[in-house]
Amino acid sequence: MEVDSILPVSGRHWVARLNGTKMFDPDHAFYEFSDSLLFPGYFGWNWDALSDCLRDLSWLAADGYLILVENVPQLLSGNLRDRRTLFQILSRAVRHWASHLGNAPAGMNVLLLCDDDDQARLLKQEIAAASDTL
Repeated sequence: MEVDSILPVSGRHWVARLNGTKMFDPDHAFYEFSDSLLFPGYFGWNWDALSDCLRDLSWLAADGYLILVENVPQLLSGNLRDRRTLFQILSRAVRHWASHLGNAPAGMNVLLLCDDDDQARLLKQEIAAASDTL
């Protein structure tokens, strides 16, 4: 998917570019999100606070938000449960913005970048993690 296909032709957009290699544990993930999206001082440095901030973003003057995560295989690679939690939070945030703004490209979009081999491996891990929670 090309980035241009998910952005509207005009408007102000906030692009947060994060690197999975820097997010090897939750604390570092919280820091990367906070730093790239300029979270307010009251950010609580936990999963619930991350979810709340991603569904608010009122402190950023933008018509839409793009979260671009590179090196996804390294993202929280030491704890697949944490990775799954993050993916669920991102998914909920995207759905939240879509429900407020419709399915237009504005709102929030998340791109998780990895090559085809890594994509297949990540998918298998997610399926295995989902079956463990059933």
